[in-house]
Amino acid sequence: MRTLLPPIVSALALAACATSSFVFAEPEKSDHPGTSGSEVRYMGAPTMASDVDMTLHPNGPAITPDEWRSSTKTYFERCAGCHGVLRKGATGKALTPDVTQSRGTDYLKVMIAFGTPGGMPNWGSSGDMTDAEIDAMARYIQHTPAAPPEFGMADMRASWKLNIAPKDRPKKPQGKFDIENVFSVTLRDAGQVALIDGDSKEIISVVDTGYAVHISRPSSSGRYMFVIGRDAKINMIDLYMKVPTTVAEIKVGSEARSVETSKYKGYEDKLVIAGSYWPPQFTIMDGETLEPKKIVSTRGYTVDTQEYHPEPRVAAIVASHEHPEFIVNVKETGKVLLVNYEDTNALQITELQAAKFLHDGGWDSTKRYFLTAANKSNKIAVVDSKDREMEALIDVTTIPHPGRGANLRTKSYGPVWVTSALGGDEITLIGTDPKRHSKYAWKVAKVLKGQGGGSLFVKTHPKSKNLWVDAPLNPDPKIAQSIAVFNADDLDAGYEVLPIAEWAGVEKEGAARVVQPEYNKKGDEVWFSVWNGADATSAIVVVDDKTRKLKKVIKDKRLITPTGKFNVLNTMDDIY
Repeated sequence: MRTLLPPIVSALALAACATSSFVFAEPEKSDHPGTSGSEVRYMGAPTMASDVDMTLHPNGPAITPDEWRSSTKTYFERCAGCHGVLRKGATGKALTPDVTQSRGTDYLKVMIAFGTPGGMPNWGSSGDMTDAEIDAMARYIQHTPAAPPEFGMADMRASWKLNIAPKDRPKKPQGKFDIENVFSVTLRDAGQVALIDGDSKEIISVVDTGYAVHISRPSSSGRYMFVIGRDAKINMIDLYMKVPTTVAEIKVGSEARSVETSKYKGYEDKLVIAGSYWPPQFTIMDGETLEPKKIVSTRGYTVDTQEYHPEPRVAAIVASHEHPEFIVNVKETGKVLLVNYEDTNALQITELQAAKFLHDGGWDSTKRYFLTAANKSNKIAVVDSKDREMEALIDVTTIPHPGRGANLRTKSYGPVWVTSALGGDEITLIGTDPKRHSKYAWKVAKVLKGQGGGSLFVKTHPKSKNLWVDAPLNPDPKIAQSIAVFNADDLDAGYEVLPIAEWAGVEKEGAARVVQPEYNKKGDEVWFSVWNGADATSAIVVVDDKTRKLKKVIKDKRLITPTGKFNVLNTMDDIY
């Protein structure tokens, strides 16, 4: 950059660059100061965009058609995940013309080039964008946001493939593995999932999927595994087959995160629902074929200021055990939708007000109450799925990120649900028993101190007294490469640290990070992903839950960037 920088902006840029020294070495290039390339891939995904209209703002600076097209592509690929496709803001700040024009082109160029300590990427100093590209982007974001195309029923049906019709599929399991103890493991950068036999620890099948599978969800019966990539592609994998493979597939948008199946009695395996980031909508499909049946937009008004939001993305979705309903989190508006699926031609939707930026969550131990993080609002919302109402909004620590959370039985507080956090080392225990432990119900019963911030998942099991807490996004490699484990019967004793990446033998190779504890069917083993760069060695580490000792290291050249793992029985029955 050759522009003379205003003093306040120069200081900001230097502070941003200084934070990069905290990143531990890895072979891949990082776009964020203080944030690894692996973390960037975990937190964001490109939104696919084709041609969009060049809509110039009358007060915006000059920009050529070529600069517009190039900047549009770059924005959708690198910026939309945090700032939103329409630049209304979410994790990142709003970048609409009323904000950006007041800053001016020179200021914006510095921000883009050097980033900020708060996580804005340093696109220039990292070498990812040239001076010319930065200059064009600074002018581009002062114009009216360009929206990618909508994705409707015609698009979905064009993408839908029924590879094997239900009548041609096996009538009973053909493999020698226990379906309920199969793990579906995301291989992020490979665009695949590995199905691993939880008993033999061998890979059964590697299935091509969409980009960076976000979650895997088995059908109510456990026969089918549904996986959804961040590119909104869903694969329906038949576990009855000797070598499980995709029997149906579909795209439900340009970008997505969530998929779930119907579980209420009489509706098992009947329906599938998927939520999209773009367009902001959810889609209901046939549970045996993925044929799309119904698309519902989530655009609407926020719960706080009642401001219309054109891009409220669909985050977590769970299936109610109390009613024939899906429970749908709408991120930007802060609404929880109870979607009754008894008649998809006359869909009934009950809208509950929670808090903005809803993300993920899970059930309490009774499977009546759904606890979900409104992460940028620093709250946990509690939904009573039986009475179909909002039970509580609970203030918690900075950026709760529970995954599906963990359910512990404690001596002092009774049953509690647990969340960790991205923003700090706090691990929050929330009471979930309003009858026998009303003093702690829907309140923060206790806060534990973990190894540090950057946690994504907590995990336990009804047969275990252990609470496992990861921290893969912590900048300290010793923390990111290990796991903290608490004893539920003596929480005040603190945690033990297990060197998972060291046990895998990859702690000095690349930037290995330990992510997402997951139990096996019996609840006596805990599996951890040792997530490394695409060109480095990754692994799955299996630990004996009772002794906390290493039991098995699974290494295979096909295990490329493993992250999320989903055991069929535990995911199917909402055991966590």
